[in-house]
Amino acid sequence: MPEVSLLEVKNARDLDRFVRFPMELYKNNKNYVPPLINEEKNVWDPSQNPALAYSDTKKYLAMKSGKVVGRIALIINRKEEKELGISKVRFGWLDFVDDTEVSEALINAAKDFAREHQIKKIEGPMGFTNLDKSGMLTMGFDKLATMIGLYNFEYYPQHLEKLGLVKEKEWVEFEMNFPTVLSEKIDRFSTLIAKKYNLKVVDFKNKKEILPYIDPMFRLLDQTYNTLSTYTPITEEQKQTYREKYFPYIDANYVICVTDENDELISFAVTMPSYSKALQKSKGKLWPFGWWHFLQAGKKNDRANFYLIGIHPEYQRRGVTAIIFKEIFIRFSKMGIKFAETNPELEENKSVQLLWQDYNPVNHKRRRTYSLTLD
Repeated sequence: MPEVSLLEVKNARDLDRFVRFPMELYKNNKNYVPPLINEEKNVWDPSQNPALAYSDTKKYLAMKSGKVVGRIALIINRKEEKELGISKVRFGWLDFVDDTEVSEALINAAKDFAREHQIKKIEGPMGFTNLDKSGMLTMGFDKLATMIGLYNFEYYPQHLEKLGLVKEKEWVEFEMNFPTVLSEKIDRFSTLIAKKYNLKVVDFKNKKEILPYIDPMFRLLDQTYNTLSTYTPITEEQKQTYREKYFPYIDANYVICVTDENDELISFAVTMPSYSKALQKSKGKLWPFGWWHFLQAGKKNDRANFYLIGIHPEYQRRGVTAIIFKEIFIRFSKMGIKFAETNPELEENKSVQLLWQDYNPVNHKRRRTYSLTLD
């Protein structure tokens, strides 16, 4: 029986195979959503990804009978190690055929990398930072993936558990049927809260008007999530990277910002039309025709995704979310949005999950990272 061998990715040809492998693996799966190929390659370009400057990395392809049968990326985030005292090997970009010899070889590579650097723990799947895709799907295999969520076959977690890895962190995701009528409670409460605290919704006429609010949004993200045990502050370089990566997809109609009487940003929500179908049709490429599918998804769509939401700590228990949801309701109603899906939220982050309580949310996906402490 052919043995599994590991090939370290060191050149452009192997990087291309590394990026394209899951697209081949999932080519007949209706729920897999491919990333854009060029964006995936840029992740490994130091001029495009500032996290590479403070990370040690390796990438491997698993080979069997001359074919690619798996892949894995290994990361040590030295910034996380220095600022939080967390020493671990992050593993991500983990994909493999249903063959335990393949998954074992990939996880062994993570263990060897950890030992090489005198590190006792591995955890994944996860990216370089908190804003990267994290968590292996453990529920919701029959649901369409989102642009920022990982997708995997049902056998993935089974393989990791057989290899002795255990649950480390858990994320939940919710889906909501958007109401056709705004509840009287939210309508009344949003008006009351806005008047009480002198708050107002910023009316963006176009995407350009959002630009002055981007840095305040990032600051608000830090303030919103810095109490979570896994959170690390966003660097200036990361802000620029995420600005360049996601701003092209933003539509002014899907961004809600709330300011106080001094015009200071106290809350925001970034939603987007679902680009899942557009990505599937594009097959990882914007050109020559992928851009058209994205354009159509932005114009005509009945599904939206919540991507980011931030609320200043001083306003987190003052009902500000009523203002946000009233505004979302008005805009979604005009655009024909019937379904909304949240991004992955840490199971422990109950304050964010409470935001959806008035919309009968259904927990339709769960995902987790797995870890192993080495001897």
